Amino acid sequence: MKLTHQLARHLREVHYGGNWTCSNLRDQLAGLSWKQATRQVYDLNSIASLTFHAGYYVSALLKVLEGGPLDSKDEYSFQLPPIKCQKDWDLLLDQIWLKAESAAVLIEQLPDQKLAEDFTDPKYGTWFRNIAGIIEHMHYHLGQIVLIKKVMEKST
Repeated sequence: MKLTHQLARHLREVHYGGNWTCSNLRDQLAGLSWKQATRQVYDLNSIASLTFHAGYYVSALLKVLEGGPLDSKDEYSFQLPPIKCQKDWDLLLDQIWLKAESAAVLIEQLPDQKLAEDFTDPKYGTWFRNIAGIIEHMHYHLGQIVLIKKVMEKST
């Protein structure tokens, strides 16, 4: 199996399931209301904010995979649009799923040799480092989401 196919698979698995951690974003967010997603627990980021943040980097990767520039900035990665109803939350999730799958499809189309090349600029490292890093980043925030859900369950 090509390495690019494996990376695409890992990106899908952290979003939709099938990974060896038995945890994924879709299952963790399933049935979560917009009020739960935006609820502030202690001084932690909300689940909605973490979901947007992790998805922001997948969106940035997708843009580059589509031939666009890397113009994302960390300072924008927590600028969650207002979520005032269930429809807002559902639309955010729909975009997360769509962009993750679109990125996975384009990653699969990359030749493995591309993974050793610089990602837009040598200062960012290789394509492999950036794709794998985004997947690791998603797992990190998925763990936070799981813990926040547990705290919310205990406090209701």
